[in-house]
Amino acid sequence: MAVQYSVADPFFNAKFWVEIAGITTAFFAECSGLSAETEVLEYPEGGLNEYVHKLPGRTKFSNVTLKRGWVETDDLWNWYSSVIAGQIQTKAVSIILYENKGQSTAQPKARWDLEQAYPVKWQGPEFRADANSVAVETLEIAHSGFSRQ
Repeated sequence: MAVQYSVADPFFNAKFWVEIAGITTAFFAECSGLSAETEVLEYPEGGLNEYVHKLPGRTKFSNVTLKRGWVETDDLWNWYSSVIAGQIQTKAVSIILYENKGQSTAQPKARWDLEQAYPVKWQGPEFRADANSVAVETLEIAHSGFSRQ
């Protein structure tokens, strides 16, 4: 007799989409680096030796790295190419987590909107004649922060 659990993890089989300027331009296999960190400033107070005051400092946001299988469109490369030419074009980038229940009408579960995003690194696929791997393109995106909805 199989044991059935009543509590289901809705994000166990999750999928995500990435929208750039409101358009889903590509399907990505991996998204990493979505994090924020606030530095802590330590302030020792004179005459008080039991502890050191810890005050919040600046918050910094790490770059987001997107990986996808190679596609024939050059939209992402053209965006990065404009950065190389010194023409920074910031765009709205959103990472949207969807519930993966095998339905075509999956509802979004969470959304992270990156502010003033632009590409800072592009890495092309690695080619090996003796491998059966998929050609993967990597794009690293810098941003000024994000909001979660």
